[in-house]
Amino acid sequence: MKAMNFTLKQLRYFAVAGEHQSVTKAAEILYVSQPSISSAILHLEDVTGLKLFIRHHAQGLSLTPQGMEFYRKARGLLQEAESLAQFASSLSTEITGSLRVAGFPTLTGALLPQIIKSYMHKYPAVNIDCRELHQKNLIEGLQNCDYELGITYDMELPANIEFEALASLPPYATVSSDHPLADKSSVSMAELAEHPLVMLDWPVSQQYFMSLFISQGLNPNCAYKTHSLSMVRGMVANGLGYSLLNMPISDNTGDQLVTLPISDSVVPLKLGIARLKEAISTPAAEAFIDDIKQYVREYMSANSHDNSHAYLPKSELETPNIRPH
Repeated sequence: MKAMNFTLKQLRYFAVAGEHQSVTKAAEILYVSQPSISSAILHLEDVTGLKLFIRHHAQGLSLTPQGMEFYRKARGLLQEAESLAQFASSLSTEITGSLRVAGFPTLTGALLPQIIKSYMHKYPAVNIDCRELHQKNLIEGLQNCDYELGITYDMELPANIEFEALASLPPYATVSSDHPLADKSSVSMAELAEHPLVMLDWPVSQQYFMSLFISQGLNPNCAYKTHSLSMVRGMVANGLGYSLLNMPISDNTGDQLVTLPISDSVVPLKLGIARLKEAISTPAAEAFIDDIKQYVREYMSANSHDNSHAYLPKSELETPNIRPH
């Protein structure tokens, strides 16, 4: 096997040039000469035997398909090197550095603001970048090392993503206080199927909610679809239908929403922490994980009376990922 002799500096020069599709821009950002960037790229192409870029006269660069794959791996390696350096420097110092977190939309608003507030009070030297992403983009962000942690559900997780479950979130129905089902203590999927449904139309989420009906041999009356959680709240509160959710939501519509547990045996989602397998977690990330675990435990305990949410016992943490069809 041919030895790959290149440095982290050369990889960094290549990665910045690939990100900005320009040697000139990379040189400006890194405060080095353009020949230094070009030399690093040529060296990498020579030792790898790959054509990493297509050169466009007076129009910069574009990554080849092989170049894009190499770029993603290089980004991951550079992130691990940065994490290792931060880890080494933090062994005898306070937790510092940057932490990039992505959260599934229903979780970010409910959980992350207060977690971040508490965390920043304890670790003011950490700079947190928190984004709200749907499952596909969240997973891609973890795989591309754009984010170190993902706070999400166990939905369609690939083999290279490690998932630590924290809580089980059974689905529940939410209705307006004057809905025909509002006085019931629980409701079956068959009863729900007879009424208009306001569907939270997010990728993967819709598949999961549809699977709850399909598993019972039912067809829901899907009257409305929306990409907005606030729109779901508003439409339900105004009597336009019921909706299905897993995460407790606050009602800021001025009308009380009623939550109804599902009486059928339905598959819950699991809330947890996703990260790239075998990645080196920074001390900042480990401290954040500790705060998430504590907050989720307290949050689920406080909200369990509304829709039978329960903190997962240890035996359930080892169950397989849910993959709705």
